[in-house]
Amino acid sequence: MTEIPEHLLKRAQAARDKAATDEPAAEAAAEPAADAPAGDSRIPEALLKRSQAAKASKAGGDAPAAEPGGGVAVADKVGALVTAAPAGGGVPVGAGPGGHTQRLLTVVKSGSIQDVKATPVDKVHTWPHLLAAEFVAALACTAFTFIFSIFVNAPLLQLANTNATPNPSKAPWYFLGLQEMLTMFHPMVAGVTLPGVGIILLILAPFLDRNPSVKPEDRKFATSIMTVHIMFWAVLVMIGSFFRGPGFNFVLPWVDGLFFEL
Repeated sequence: MTEIPEHLLKRAQAARDKAATDEPAAEAAAEPAADAPAGDSRIPEALLKRSQAAKASKAGGDAPAAEPGGGVAVADKVGALVTAAPAGGGVPVGAGPGGHTQRLLTVVKSGSIQDVKATPVDKVHTWPHLLAAEFVAALACTAFTFIFSIFVNAPLLQLANTNATPNPSKAPWYFLGLQEMLTMFHPMVAGVTLPGVGIILLILAPFLDRNPSVKPEDRKFATSIMTVHIMFWAVLVMIGSFFRGPGFNFVLPWVDGLFFEL
């Protein structure tokens, strides 16, 4: 059984004393209302019956019976009630005016409704996650190029002779794809139309494929476009590099030799 705080007991005692002093005036005011006709009374019938029962009980010398499970309900917070036992079987200890045994002491606010947990996102900051990796990759490429240049000399040829055109005359390897297309199509088609269409498709690709996923299995359209582009260009470069001989004719490198220079 929980003990009732002393200040609550004092407050209840003061309320009982005040109720005892106000009872004669309340009874005098209630008698005319009880004697008035039912049709003219504005007091609810339930209150009239309760008042008559209280007067009859007092006239008979009996103390008002405590309500079933009577006690003082002390609310530490909303939803938590502690019941105190009545003293001597009479009016419950700590009862308020009119014998009420329940009161609300305070209302405790609920917890914060703001979500303080960070929502996980599939993103990272550019610094240091991206720039640090790119910086390390740049250092590795620079170191590899420096070491490679120490042990391998650049494949420089003799001085150019304006009276002798090298045969075969090939463009740098990264342009051999265009030179290879010149053997298959008209120069306007091979040099302007097809490269222009490829560039336009690459520009429109982000607008045609709006999938926000960064996983290759979810980007089938973009992956297919890039794969076809790389394979098409790689095949043309390999043919122009290893399968073209004198006069830019088709040769087999394992039969006629390799006509490729960086």
